Amino acid sequence: MTVKVDMKALFEAGAHFGHKTSRWHPKMAPYIHSRKNGAHIINLEKTVEGFEKALPKITELVKSGKKVLFVDTQKQSKDLTKAAAESVNMPYVTERWVGGTLTNVETVNRQIKKLKDLERRMESGELKNRYNKLEVQRFQEEIDLLNNRYGGIKEMSEQPAALIVLDAAEDKNAIKEAITLKIPVIAICDTNVNPEGIDYVIPGNDNSIKAIELYLNYFTEAIKEAKK
Repeated sequence: MTVKVDMKALFEAGAHFGHKTSRWHPKMAPYIHSRKNGAHIINLEKTVEGFEKALPKITELVKSGKKVLFVDTQKQSKDLTKAAAESVNMPYVTERWVGGTLTNVETVNRQIKKLKDLERRMESGELKNRYNKLEVQRFQEEIDLLNNRYGGIKEMSEQPAALIVLDAAEDKNAIKEAITLKIPVIAICDTNVNPEGIDYVIPGNDNSIKAIELYLNYFTEAIKEAKK
């Protein structure tokens, strides 16, 4: 693995700041260094260990031609995650996790097929030629709605080889579906998370924009390494 995880950079990005001690999950105890001002401090040695286990796995999967799915529905960072996923041509979910995205593929594929069909008809001019302005506007609104839900996965032709989750608490439903299907989960876990079932636990602050940018950089570098 050539992606170097820098503990100093993690510290400077605030990756070590956990939640208030009153909000912690006891199963995160092995990843906690200490307490300070009523909050837990994450052990960054464990964070580095988590990345050093997860990044080679990502590289291995991508090298074999597989896709990894980025998941981040946090308001403050979803656009960063979307941009990161697009930069390495990987699928993503950054708006809302639609129940059954992984476990009810038939229904999801039906919606994606509908989206692609509407986009094709809109682009070709067919809808504008056949319907009035108000009806065309409604078709566009439907396209926008479907893209909001499924745009990041509409080119995902098969089940992802792994999930990369930027906030294990916020997107616990995505993790549950992945666990059901035995899809490996790589997740940033703050001190309020139950890490059970997560294959690659990376303890870290999931609110700091600087920290999330750094996490995304490590993930995308591992993918770029695989594509070389």
